[in-house]
Amino acid sequence: MGISERKERQRAELREQILQVAKDMVTREGFGALSMRKLADAVEYAPATLYLHFENRDAIARELCIRGFQDLLEAFEPAASVEEPVERLYRLGEAYVKFGLEQPETYRLIFMEDPKLSTALFRDAPEDGAGPRSFGVLVKVFEDLKAAGRIAEDAEPSKLAEVLWAGVHGIVALRLTCTGFKGSPPEELARLLVSTMVNGLPGLKPVKAARKTR
Repeated sequence: MGISERKERQRAELREQILQVAKDMVTREGFGALSMRKLADAVEYAPATLYLHFENRDAIARELCIRGFQDLLEAFEPAASVEEPVERLYRLGEAYVKFGLEQPETYRLIFMEDPKLSTALFRDAPEDGAGPRSFGVLVKVFEDLKAAGRIAEDAEPSKLAEVLWAGVHGIVALRLTCTGFKGSPPEELARLLVSTMVNGLPGLKPVKAARKTR
């Protein structure tokens, strides 16, 4: 291995070390605890060395967001492999909620810390980026249902996926931000959400026509 190759490998290893320490710090203490100086102390390098790899704290946060979406994709994998679309829908809803509650600081960083972080992943990232691919997993369920003729021909899979995403995000966000609220188990809520999307409100009766009076 030549000198340049060795230096490049060392540079990549240090960058990975910085990101891993930053992730551990955010997981333990929250995003607010992350600073370039504190991170430099943790990896035992001068702050100037960190700036050779990352422009600022936001650059590190963006990379952690990308990796958070990659973690979400991995959490989706078992559910995404389910062939039957409706069952896949249930499994994806459960997987999303489980991911958010088992990795709360990662979830907060992706979706609840700074809108600029997640916005950049969708606005500026290529279609094969971790953010768009995560959303694509949800869209695919509804595309498969439409292709099978199981939902209306004019149904819009991307909008239905947004509704599902908004619902499961709401379940996670409520649990993370309103810990005093003693609600139902989140996994049950995820299944109820999907069930309501698929079957409608349980036992909903049509509105009775008003009786005409003379």
